[in-house]
Amino acid sequence: MAKKTTAVPAAALTQTIPAKLLNFRDTSELESFHGVLGQDRAVNAIQFGVAMQRPGYNIFVMGDTGTGRSSYVRDYLKSEAKRQSTPSVWCYVNNFRNPREPQALELLPQDASRFRQLLSDLIDQLLATFPATFEHPAYQQKKSAIDYVFNRRYDKAIELVEREALKRGVAVYRDASAISFTPMRDGKALDETEFAQLSEAERETFHSDIAELEQQLSDQLSELPQWKRESSNALRQLNHDTIRDAINPLLQPLQEQYGSHADILSYLDELQEFLPRLVMEELVEERLLELRDEYAKRSILEDTLLPNIVTHHAEDSGAPVIYEPHPSFSNLFGRIEYTSDQGALVTNYQRICPGALHKANGGYLILDAEKVLGEPMVWEALKRALQSHQLKMESPYSDLGLINTTTLLPEVIPLQFKLVLIGSRQVYYLLQEYDEDFKRLFRAVVDFDSDLPLTDDHVLGYARLLKNRADEQGYAHLSRAAVERMVRFSARLAEQQNVLSARIGEQFDLLAEADFIRRLAGDELLEADHIDRALSAKTERTGRVYDKLFEQMLEGTVLLETSGSAIGKINGLTVMSLGDTSFGSPARITVTAYPGSKGVVDIEREVSLGQAIHSKGVMIISGYLGNRYAQQFPLAISAHIAMEQSYGYIDGDSASLAELVCLISALIKAPVAQSFAVTGSMNQYGEVQAIGGVNEKIEGFFRLCQARGLTGQQGVIIPESNRRNLILNADVVAAVAAGEFHIHAVSHVDQAMEILLQRRAGSQKKDGSFPAGSLNDDIIKRLQAIASMEKEQHN
Repeated sequence: MAKKTTAVPAAALTQTIPAKLLNFRDTSELESFHGVLGQDRAVNAIQFGVAMQRPGYNIFVMGDTGTGRSSYVRDYLKSEAKRQSTPSVWCYVNNFRNPREPQALELLPQDASRFRQLLSDLIDQLLATFPATFEHPAYQQKKSAIDYVFNRRYDKAIELVEREALKRGVAVYRDASAISFTPMRDGKALDETEFAQLSEAERETFHSDIAELEQQLSDQLSELPQWKRESSNALRQLNHDTIRDAINPLLQPLQEQYGSHADILSYLDELQEFLPRLVMEELVEERLLELRDEYAKRSILEDTLLPNIVTHHAEDSGAPVIYEPHPSFSNLFGRIEYTSDQGALVTNYQRICPGALHKANGGYLILDAEKVLGEPMVWEALKRALQSHQLKMESPYSDLGLINTTTLLPEVIPLQFKLVLIGSRQVYYLLQEYDEDFKRLFRAVVDFDSDLPLTDDHVLGYARLLKNRADEQGYAHLSRAAVERMVRFSARLAEQQNVLSARIGEQFDLLAEADFIRRLAGDELLEADHIDRALSAKTERTGRVYDKLFEQMLEGTVLLETSGSAIGKINGLTVMSLGDTSFGSPARITVTAYPGSKGVVDIEREVSLGQAIHSKGVMIISGYLGNRYAQQFPLAISAHIAMEQSYGYIDGDSASLAELVCLISALIKAPVAQSFAVTGSMNQYGEVQAIGGVNEKIEGFFRLCQARGLTGQQGVIIPESNRRNLILNADVVAAVAAGEFHIHAVSHVDQAMEILLQRRAGSQKKDGSFPAGSLNDDIIKRLQAIASMEKEQHN
């Protein structure tokens, strides 16, 4: 039996807050709120995730965007990280044995800058020491002694040849690069003319003597290359010893400073072995000294000796908390840069640029899950790093053949950090389903609720949160009425009177816009009127499409009636979403019904505009008709349902109640009141179910009725279960209070039919029949008549 329909009173159309709850004049009387409001489950979960230090307890934070999840997680991690120990600092240094594989050194935070400064001082001392050391008299004396030994050997060999040449009357001439022989006569060298005047026998004798002398000279100088090597080796050893003796005192402070650090001490030993060659090549080589200025020499030494510190932590700064907004492969794992040298790409360990993993080592790394999954090759590499606890710099593009130049292979760094992924619930459950590694790596789940129960504590906490935001951003204090208006706006976002929305970002945006309007008005406090004006301004900015559609309704381009009655026509209610705005729009639904066997046909589905849920609603109508009215005879009906002047996709079953009433109207030729619009889903037993967007739907129809003139007969029918979702604009509430507009909440289709068809539906008797003259009785008679016609036709 249908319950008597009762219109929803104006007091139930919006949210009300007891005055005693907000017992303050403005928010200046409140204390600031710190933390996250009403997310106790999420707070406990993140505390567990941070405290749990076993492998695999990385954290996945899920929830809707705008709930404050990102800012709270970052703030909480930073507060916790301050109490934790500061991790080591890592730097890359030159591998003197294999420059392609730079070494990684681990230093205490207080030692890193000191280590770099000591090496920078070493460079200053090297530049001041060399080549000046080679000008010292002691060095010059030893160098001269080496040159004297070589020259003496050379001179002695020449002297032997010279004595033999004198015996044969041949003169020996020496210059810087060659030795030559010339015939002599009477102690005087002969020129070519004089030599030609000699007898042939004399000339032959001289030629023979000179040939023998040249051979003797060659024999005497056969060991010249050996003398040269010995001289060069002696000079090289002298240079090495001189450089070593000069740099040992320079390295001693470094060795003493880091005597207990085995890795640094090993590096300094390699440096001590390598330095003499570097000094000789870059600071002593005579052919380069004139070509290089002081800056060039310093740059070479710095590129070769200074450590490349890739992480920076102040002493006692706690664990690092790093958020990487663009998690590309290079931004996470670091990259190696190149420079062009005569057309070739070259690099060295100084061109290693750290990534977010370097910076977060020993702390926390926060990433957006959707962005990580959208970057090529990042997700798999990130999982490898978590599983191996190693930071290995690699270039995936080289493996793909996209980069062919020679690159570096830096030493692997031990990796210990906790990864915090922030994403939607959809991403979390997809990863849980399809990625086996994800289950083992992310065992700490932080789930942020989308809304909060509107308790006294939460309302007061919300007011304190608004005060805190106003103080942070320099807004004015909010009056009590403004706080109430913000609470109502929050509940409107959540679409429930007894709930606050956790999407705090959108509410903070409104607060900023309202304070902007307050400043323009020059008011001292932020009032409810400023908030209303901010909402109206946003509607104005984003409402162009809705306004155009509304104009078409008023002009009659879009056919909609708000008065009178019609058979097979009814006003349905839809919600349209564009970007960050949504609005309700009434739409005409029409139904034609006639004898036949096609059943209830959804025209939208037939033309591929009706989506699955909408088609489901139409099929439920068929189930309802057969179950309630066609128990004694077959359901033989042909009906076509259409959403008129709709040219886009339609989804959702919120029109099924309206479609059923419209079908009944067309079936029994009963006119439908056009002053009403209907929304609601139904099941196969005629029970009306809740739908979404109820506030926007009501306001959309009200706006049309208001523009055409309120008659006191217009209204909207909604599901009874949507009562708690009603948070309507003030003008709608005022119209209902004045009796100019009506909102009816129904729980069964019979209630909707009685309002729309202006007739008693009739309660079903035990035998399945209905009272004579009732709507349901007429429906059965009409369906029975159609079934009889169908039977006669087949006979």
